[in-house]
Amino acid sequence: MWPVPFGWTTDGGPSAADRGGSACQRLAHAVPCPRGITGTLLRKPLQYVHAVDGVSFSMVRGEILGLVGESGSGKTTTALTLLGLIEATEGELLFKGQSIPELAHSRERLRLSREIQIVFQDPYEALNPRQTVFDSVAEPLEIHRLSKSRAGKIEQVAAALEAAGLKPPESFFERYPQGLSGGQRQRLVIAGALVLNPDLLVADEPVSMLDVSIRAEILNLLRQLRDERGITILYITHDLATAAYFTDRIAVMYLGRIVEIGPTGIVLNNPRHPYTKALLSVVPVPNPRQRRRRLILTGETPNPIDLPSGCRFHPRCPIASEKCSQTEPGLESVGADHQVACLKWTDVAAIDEMEVGQARQQPKEARN
Repeated sequence: MWPVPFGWTTDGGPSAADRGGSACQRLAHAVPCPRGITGTLLRKPLQYVHAVDGVSFSMVRGEILGLVGESGSGKTTTALTLLGLIEATEGELLFKGQSIPELAHSRERLRLSREIQIVFQDPYEALNPRQTVFDSVAEPLEIHRLSKSRAGKIEQVAAALEAAGLKPPESFFERYPQGLSGGQRQRLVIAGALVLNPDLLVADEPVSMLDVSIRAEILNLLRQLRDERGITILYITHDLATAAYFTDRIAVMYLGRIVEIGPTGIVLNNPRHPYTKALLSVVPVPNPRQRRRRLILTGETPNPIDLPSGCRFHPRCPIASEKCSQTEPGLESVGADHQVACLKWTDVAAIDEMEVGQARQQPKEARN
């Protein structure tokens, strides 16, 4: 059994009084593919990569939501649209009840960038090697004009470094990123985000490039910051083990869409989508005596330019029926704050009792 995350209430989520942080509704982002000279001359129709297509979720103040999925599922693109760094082609993005695209194109853009910060995956690329630690953390203060004196700037930088676990902060002021370890660099990136006192922190694979021994330290630090400051965190990862340890809720993405979302403990202990179940089946089990049957999916992820009809997962699904290739499922409630986009979610539990090939070979009428 997977543990229920710390701080999650027994009714399946934070109290209703805390609701109303950030939200996206039917979010989509399509990227046009270059046609080349020949395609332009022949007037071939423009094709699009559907990186994100119809994503909807909301976050509450102080919540940690995990956006989980394999590479290319649309996790980072979703985060970048939430940050206002790329424009959504469709849908609505809200932050504190205001439209993010409208804020991004107004005088409020600086306020938006101050209140929503990101921690990038690669701490080695996120830092300027020519800037000292002090200058790296102080730069956001100068851009946003949040420090009126040198003494005030020193105090704010020191507080951010200490909050990020770089102690004593003064000993790091004149050091350069290349003189820090990987964990210290990531803490420095976090300090650069914290110095602006953001309300929403997007953590894009913040521990994937760090040693296993350091990952728990960084995740514990982020959770401590959530507990102390009430920061909302969108945690992007392909690692279900860290998501289980760190998040309050999980949203599983596949080919640009959310296929399952709900409280972490419920989704991991009782997955209702076959893709979620397949992901969980390959997570290593700490106990060597405990064995878990692996659900190996057949085929490759479909082309995001030419999406399959019906459910996008049906070409690889072990329990797909003919209806799955014709009807595109939307998210439906299957429990307390638990939603899934699957026409056959009631049959997912039976996957453990059948072989994948056996499920594939069932007659259509038996699988409908």
